[in-house]
Amino acid sequence: MSTTGTLHRPPRRPGLILGLLALSQVAVAWLWWQYGWRIGLPAMLATHLPVVWATLYPRATLFCPALSRLPTEERVVWLTIDDGPSPDTAAMLDLLERHGAKATFFLVGERAAAQPAVVQAIRDRGHGIGNHSATHPDTRFWRLGPGALEDEIGRSQSMLTAITGTTPRWYRSVVGMTNPFVGLSLKRHGLTRVAWSARGFDGVDCQPDKVLARITRDIAPGAIVLLHEGAAHGHNLAILAQLLAWLDAQGYRTVLPESDMAQIAAVAAA
Repeated sequence: MSTTGTLHRPPRRPGLILGLLALSQVAVAWLWWQYGWRIGLPAMLATHLPVVWATLYPRATLFCPALSRLPTEERVVWLTIDDGPSPDTAAMLDLLERHGAKATFFLVGERAAAQPAVVQAIRDRGHGIGNHSATHPDTRFWRLGPGALEDEIGRSQSMLTAITGTTPRWYRSVVGMTNPFVGLSLKRHGLTRVAWSARGFDGVDCQPDKVLARITRDIAPGAIVLLHEGAAHGHNLAILAQLLAWLDAQGYRTVLPESDMAQIAAVAAA
């Protein structure tokens, strides 16, 4: 059983994958020059398709590690809430407290800087805070270069640290996308990428009952649940309320890796 020390795994050698990708393209160019498109084209596709897949698939680990579930057989889940702070945050905190539940809020740096009191309330009520970029550039995050990614990740890290006095350890990619340069900033700031194992697509137009059905079908011991706040459809609070009631009925409890995983490990080993 792993503890939070094992779960917290920033990338160790992010430059290595960049070097290998560069070498692969040199090899493709050489093959195309030597043998023409009949060999060069398949070689190009063989090297490009894994990059596209690893960029778009949230749980891919080609570019850097990703935590997709907690290593436990206990009936626990890690609730993660993206895109705040928002007008939903205060009500979500009250709802979580009524259920005795904890969550990690993956916050957008500029939104946090505009509402520092809300961020401090998240911290003061015992919840976790993670890095979800500085501006949430959802339509172009996948194609940002190393400088732009460092601005998004590093600036958010600085803003959240200044507000809370604690440096975030967890990072969630915007829309779950992770290009080859993300690992450079994660290593620099000691961040571990967190993906998920259960989601309901509640960040887009949706109905709470259908979202709950999608989430609960993937709930299992150690599930990492992806939720959102502040979506335009206005259902995020209702979705959280239904999910918390379902978790209570099924005997699940919520945990935060930084405070609970060592205890879980001890129970499992006993």
